[in-house]
Amino acid sequence: MQVHRDLQQLPDFRNAVITIGTFDGVHTGHQYILQQLQEAAEACHGETVIITFDPHPREVLAPQNKTVHLLTTLDEKIQLLEKWGIHHLVVVPFTKAFSELSATAYLEDFLISTFRPHTIIIGYDHRFGHNREGGLELLEAEQQKFGFQLLEIPQQVVHDLTVSSTKIRNSLQEGAILLANELLGYPYFINGKVVHGDKMGRQLGFPTANIALHDSRKLIPAQGVYAVKVTVAGKEWKGALNIGTRPTFNGSELRIEVYILDFNEEIYGAEIHVSFIEFIRADKKFDAVDALVVQITDDVVKAREILRS
Repeated sequence: MQVHRDLQQLPDFRNAVITIGTFDGVHTGHQYILQQLQEAAEACHGETVIITFDPHPREVLAPQNKTVHLLTTLDEKIQLLEKWGIHHLVVVPFTKAFSELSATAYLEDFLISTFRPHTIIIGYDHRFGHNREGGLELLEAEQQKFGFQLLEIPQQVVHDLTVSSTKIRNSLQEGAILLANELLGYPYFINGKVVHGDKMGRQLGFPTANIALHDSRKLIPAQGVYAVKVTVAGKEWKGALNIGTRPTFNGSELRIEVYILDFNEEIYGAEIHVSFIEFIRADKKFDAVDALVVQITDDVVKAREILRS
């Protein structure tokens, strides 16, 4: 997959079959669009082109709102899309000026002029242009004039829930990992670096790897304990991960710590990838350290059972 970040340096696409969106999470709804994109490109011997935006539009349109939580960073999105065999990903710098393009200018001066699409594929609720004034009706009205084919993708439903990045975020923030993973089509994951902590886990008999996320905008699931899979130095391990503030020790800083099962290596500074498999329990405060150790021991047993299956 070729990644393009300069609109002035784009190649001449062959029968470009395009779709547009933030694609945050590259979830099952997005994956359905990708399948349609590939089928349409094969039918016209064309190239698949995804147009996405960076930064996330909400960061530009509502800068005072600091609650943008990404399911996937741009690098993670690129990695996920590469697995689908997409020909081109065009990363458009999203600016205030770009957001103020009228729907007609967006269509004519951006989409048509820049990409000369053979086919445009959009989701059922896709809106574009200033104040989101453009949509399917404008594309249909201009379709004959510009000679592109148009394909609308309907709602994708899992267990009677419309698949959306918002529903996935809400599920993760509620600790509903199984539902989030089903909507995503893969286990939710985080990427980061192993950093030094206060070695409290080691003192309790469960040495943990403290994780510093690469991007502070990445969504952190609900506080609690999870059964996870951990990839470090190219090898996958099983683990029990805790997200919390260490209430038993009156902590206040949110930490992400993972106890890697059957692992005894120094990995400070290493890159680490963690996939969330199942929620075990909520974070809680214990009256005594001994009670905490008993609970951690039980958490590890449960994590083993979950990951064994």
